[in-house]
Amino acid sequence: MFAPRTKKTPTEITYSRAWVDAQPKVSKTDEQWQCLAEALYFEARGESVKGQFAVAEVILNRVDHDYYPDTLCGVIKQGTGRKYQCQFTYTCDGIAEKIHEPAAFDRVGKVARLMIDGAPRGLTSGATHYHTKAVNPAWARKFPRTTTIGVHHFYRQPTRLTQN
Repeated sequence: MFAPRTKKTPTEITYSRAWVDAQPKVSKTDEQWQCLAEALYFEARGESVKGQFAVAEVILNRVDHDYYPDTLCGVIKQGTGRKYQCQFTYTCDGIAEKIHEPAAFDRVGKVARLMIDGAPRGLTSGATHYHTKAVNPAWARKFPRTTTIGVHHFYRQPTRLTQN
């Protein structure tokens, strides 16, 4: 009898390029992985590895939140089709998405695989939003900031109180 193969996800991540680069190469696996890998490439490839994991956390936190779609692709493509009305600008800025840096895509692909497989989410304290330091969106004044990593500020969805 063959024992089922289980994926071994590290319980402790070392947020360095060397550590991520030493992880097994990831082949295109499925649509959800593809969506997350592309989002990390276009949103965070210039960020540190820690910043890439943090952006992945935000996307996964949204998948788990009642206010957002319940799949990675659903979260990432939310609002796509309306110029600059989407959640992730690269999906609605009118510029074709082309992977010009294969090594960067391989790296974020590993980050995506690790996060999908259950790597710890301890960087952003449950953040559901982020933005680069270069902008100051109006919503950021209403959301509690959880941390800053690299060039991004991270925020948690505000708690809504219901009225009876």
